[in-house]
Amino acid sequence: MSLRKVFEEHPERRYIMFGGKGGLGKTTFSAATAFWLAQQGYRVLVFSVDPQASLSDIFQRDIFGKGAVEIIPNLYAQEIDADQRIKEYQDTIRAKIREMYGLDQVPEEIENYIQAAAAEPAMEESAIFDAVVDIVVSQEYDYYIYDLVPLGHALYYLSMASVYDEWIDKITALRAEMEEYAQVAAILQRKKELEEDAILRELQYIKERINKSSSILTDRERTAFFFVVIPEEMAILDTKKAAGLFAKYNVPLSGYIVNRVIPESLASQEIPEYLRHRLAMQKTHLATIQRELGDQVLAYIPELERDITGLPMIEKMANEMFGG
Repeated sequence: MSLRKVFEEHPERRYIMFGGKGGLGKTTFSAATAFWLAQQGYRVLVFSVDPQASLSDIFQRDIFGKGAVEIIPNLYAQEIDADQRIKEYQDTIRAKIREMYGLDQVPEEIENYIQAAAAEPAMEESAIFDAVVDIVVSQEYDYYIYDLVPLGHALYYLSMASVYDEWIDKITALRAEMEEYAQVAAILQRKKELEEDAILRELQYIKERINKSSSILTDRERTAFFFVVIPEEMAILDTKKAAGLFAKYNVPLSGYIVNRVIPESLASQEIPEYLRHRLAMQKTHLATIQRELGDQVLAYIPELERDITGLPMIEKMANEMFGG
């Protein structure tokens, strides 16, 4: 099985993710896959869920916070501006408080709370997660390619759906109890009852959106998740551990891609001694990968002569991944 065959034999898998440690080539593979699919005539969005996104660097275009930017026909790229998203949250909350309680402006103590909540460490991830929900439920594209954060953060991101879900279930249950009490209140409380109903409806709407987005992550029919690994001992160990952790979230693993393989043909040439040692070390690690991952490896990608930036190099990487 090759990487190309996975796509050709499973056209229903329209949500594509590359996972792995930082610096192994996930963003490069995401960009190259998006490029290749766009060349096949599909409408593709590659988007980053990493606060330190580098799609702008790879495509050599300023796309941060600008929504979906067309790179070439059929290929769009997006980097989410979490700070802007948080500001939009705050504005929405202020507007709802003013509308619900008939206020001209938000009281100072509530404003202080809104500001403090926005500074929470998890707020950035929450903002990105919510933006991803907006993206994937829109159904505007044939393929959605997630440029995921490094492994530890990716696990946190994957767990956020269940955290949100549990929290909303609790709040919804509380709202339902409050509604029961409201039903026996006097007519004068009718307006309050309607307000509670509005809050309950909004919570249910949020829950529906999150469930729709999170279900994609574990959908074996519609989602393909590829681990990126390089022929180095720690990278192999970390990837195997991560694969076990991801399995607990039922993320459908479609295979592994081995990146930065130094061409073995160099061994027959005059090369520096350190490079000869690296080739020997790599040979050992490639044997480990073959023994432990076997036919789950879909592609071995060579170390290229320079960084993957700009469309010519992205196209070259796409040819290495999928065949020219």
